[in-house]
Amino acid sequence: SCVRLRNLLQGLSFKYYSKHNHLRPVCLYSKINPQKCHILDCSGITSTHQTVPPGSVLPWRFFSCKEGTKIPSKRKQNKSITTSELLYKDLLKSEQENWNDISARYKVMTKRIKEKLEELHKCSLNSGSPRIRFGENVYFEENGCVFLLKADDVDKENADILFSTEDLGFSDAFIQRIRISPDQRHMAISLKSENSEEATCVIMKLDHFPVVEKVIPSVFSFEWAANDVLYYTTLKNLRCQNVFMTTLTNRKHTTKLVYTEQDARFFVDINCTKDRHFLTINSNSKTTSEVWLIDCKHPFKLPALVQARTKGLIYHVEHRNDELYILTTYGEPAEYKLMKAPVTSSGMENWQIVYALEEKTKLVDLEMFSDHCIMFLKNAGHLYLNVISFVSQSVQSIKLPPWACEFELESHPEHTTSICYFQLTSPVHPPKRFAYSFKENNLIEQAVQEVPIITNCHTTRLLAKSKDETLVPITVFHNMNSKELHRKPLLVHVYGAYGIDLNMSFKEEKLMLIQGGWILAYCHVRGGGELGLSWHRDGCHHNKLKGLHDLKACIMLLHQLGFSQPKYTAITAASAGGVLAGALCNTDPELIRAVVLQAPFVDVLNTMMKTHLPLTIEEQEEWGDPLADEKCMEYIKSYCPNQNIKTQHYPSVFITAYENDQRVPLSGVLQYVQKLRKATLDHASRTSKKGNCIPNIILDIQASGSHCDSSWEDSLDE
Repeated sequence: SCVRLRNLLQGLSFKYYSKHNHLRPVCLYSKINPQKCHILDCSGITSTHQTVPPGSVLPWRFFSCKEGTKIPSKRKQNKSITTSELLYKDLLKSEQENWNDISARYKVMTKRIKEKLEELHKCSLNSGSPRIRFGENVYFEENGCVFLLKADDVDKENADILFSTEDLGFSDAFIQRIRISPDQRHMAISLKSENSEEATCVIMKLDHFPVVEKVIPSVFSFEWAANDVLYYTTLKNLRCQNVFMTTLTNRKHTTKLVYTEQDARFFVDINCTKDRHFLTINSNSKTTSEVWLIDCKHPFKLPALVQARTKGLIYHVEHRNDELYILTTYGEPAEYKLMKAPVTSSGMENWQIVYALEEKTKLVDLEMFSDHCIMFLKNAGHLYLNVISFVSQSVQSIKLPPWACEFELESHPEHTTSICYFQLTSPVHPPKRFAYSFKENNLIEQAVQEVPIITNCHTTRLLAKSKDETLVPITVFHNMNSKELHRKPLLVHVYGAYGIDLNMSFKEEKLMLIQGGWILAYCHVRGGGELGLSWHRDGCHHNKLKGLHDLKACIMLLHQLGFSQPKYTAITAASAGGVLAGALCNTDPELIRAVVLQAPFVDVLNTMMKTHLPLTIEEQEEWGDPLADEKCMEYIKSYCPNQNIKTQHYPSVFITAYENDQRVPLSGVLQYVQKLRKATLDHASRTSKKGNCIPNIILDIQASGSHCDSSWEDSLDE
């Protein structure tokens, strides 16, 4: 429950699995201890790759690249398509040749950087992947394998292997989600390859040698309701609308449709409450929720509705002692509150407040236990825990180390456990493990293998005043030994969409930059979720320009305070973050020298006018509906990067795009690059000042990988 709730609140990227239509049953043999065949002692675990949110909409662009135009004549239509395809292929070939020519210039630098990153990557691996604790056993996933280790054993060499993707013939896939049936006789596993958005669920019968019993393609989420009853959702045309139930009894497998969502704005997911009493069918749009309950003691009964969908009401459900604990936006202010109601009277008229968040506080995660609830919170850039005791009805607040920027909550399948484990990290600090003990009522730092934690990296938190006087948080990292910071290079990070926080987890390249004297700045602009739901509302739809004003104010403040200067400043953004970064290039190109964009969404207007694309309708809650609202169309035109390219000097731009990207059409990125190059060349031809150089507009089209989801090797090359 912890990972699924965190991903819903954070809006993390959706990762799917590779599709294998035919898979013959095979036996799995342990690579480490072949004599033993261990069964996961739990009801379900989640691997380190798992980023599947419960019923949330897709946080990043998921639009198809196939956007044909209707032509009356059949002959003309075929000719048009053929010509278009030829032009597209020629353009791809031209860009690849251009990339090969440009990248060759950086071979020496690339070799040096890759060697540094590989060394840092080895060090960061020693910090260990998140662990999943079940009584006396600990489970963890590495390199496509699931391992079992005794809780009191810190030596990974003693771990037994439980599952391997390579043994099953999925060498190009990674494990995304694992669920064990209550009697531990079945295991459901989802697998994803790096080049596919689709998923495969493999159901295995756990015996002395586990055997594949059933393979289900295009599965998004799944949970066991009983020993031999699995509920799952399917992904079709980038949407989840259907919930199925499959029963495994005496070699007879039956599958039944349980639920269908009719509204195109809603996305369906299925989850299990922490105490395993209920499965929840969650149907969510960006602003509205509806939850149905499946009683795990009676898995064949029809689902029961918790609260009918009400426009603007978001809610998510947990269960404890015959009561539903409901995380909801119900009431004023429209921020998350923890409420409760009897299972038998679950309508919102019976909801009672348990705890309300303070103003401008972001709820990152929530974990339920038998007698406690832990809230993982952000406030003014600082992380802290709120521990709610249901027994004493008290709340204790615990501030976490000031260097920490991100939580990574470990899975706790046993809701009766007395310890909550989690990891803290920052862009330049590898994950460090902590535990909170309910019995001792204190925070414990766990002893781990030595990793190179930066001790001379200074973390500064600033507030920039935006155009409308709103204070915008900035988190800055730099080497304390650095002198003359105004001469150091600065890398600015921005996102500002879908209520998603900037990713501030550890990355080897950030650590390398700090060691090289760089300054890293993270601008928490409106449209993101760093200061709660209202922070997102203030930066979406008809407020999108506020995010642009915030970004400009942040960069100007950094320069005013002596953190670098425009000629040493670069900005980086991914996916929808490309909207603000691209807009800044059009409005204030003099503030930055270079821009690095990964799968950028730079053509908002054209995309939102194509309602035949699978997610355009649900995306209207973020960007607006330009077809139905002329004012909305003009507003999007005012900031859309592709609509506002002009003949002027631009910073140099490096874009990484993916051939297999279904979220940001490659055709739109190609068009943006062509227009940008033309504008810079036209500007250069009209100016004859000495020292004026034509900026580099570089496009790297990756044949492998999908939207912002490359393998370590591919990201290392980039």
